[in-house]
Amino acid sequence: MSNRDDKDLHQLIEQHLPLVRHVVFQVAVHFPRHVDREELATAGALGLVEAARRYDDSRGVPFDRFAAQRIRGAILDAVRAADWAPRSVRTLARKLEAVEQRLATELGRVPSVDETAEALGMKRDELSRLQDRMFRSVVLALEYEVSDADEDLTLVDVLADTANREPSDELETRELHAYLRDAVKLLPERHRLVVVGYFLEGCKSQELANLLGVTESRISQLRSEALVMLKDGIEAQYEAGAESEPAGRVARRKAGYATAIGGARPWHDRLEGVQLVPST
Repeated sequence: MSNRDDKDLHQLIEQHLPLVRHVVFQVAVHFPRHVDREELATAGALGLVEAARRYDDSRGVPFDRFAAQRIRGAILDAVRAADWAPRSVRTLARKLEAVEQRLATELGRVPSVDETAEALGMKRDELSRLQDRMFRSVVLALEYEVSDADEDLTLVDVLADTANREPSDELETRELHAYLRDAVKLLPERHRLVVVGYFLEGCKSQELANLLGVTESRISQLRSEALVMLKDGIEAQYEAGAESEPAGRVARRKAGYATAIGGARPWHDRLEGVQLVPST
């Protein structure tokens, strides 16, 4: 390991803090929304510190590639500490992490899915199933606090009672689903194809990549961009209208997309078919 004084170590860490957010963004898309992204970022930052201490520049591997693996590993370790996955899954997950780090060191880059699967003696589909089991094994205790306000609320306090829904909840759900359908239809063509193919038709990233003639990485980027567009576009329907013209091309495009969602159909059409149960 190369000798590095505290000043250089701190500088190396500070320069690569944005890398933590980047890795969190990549990893977090696989986790449920209740997983705190800030906690993931904290775990990732600890991984960055460990990477800075362990980095050996004589190996010829760029620090950002080495650190990305350490950050990802630290995040997954933090998540696993709160999961209920069987021991077999945890064992395979640790093996997967070790193989990915070894390949990254040997190749000088992040290994592909096929390379990782081959090193593990698995087929690509088997590796995908393992990753799905890892990502879906995160649960929360019912005592988990979910409120940032003065009122102390836990998860059990806000769980929906699907057997006895209020009419207002039915209306809100119907409206939200209508907004979502319109928002998907109004996405740019490639983004729409990726969202529909991936989330509604169960297509794999490779299948979508072949369909659109792009790489799997580009499919992942399109999927992430589409989700952000959908989120911002739907949230805009519940916000007060802007008082001034948005500044900048990106802001105008977002505002135009949100306006198109709101104007896609009359308000009563969004609520059509809701069965309202009179209160007793």
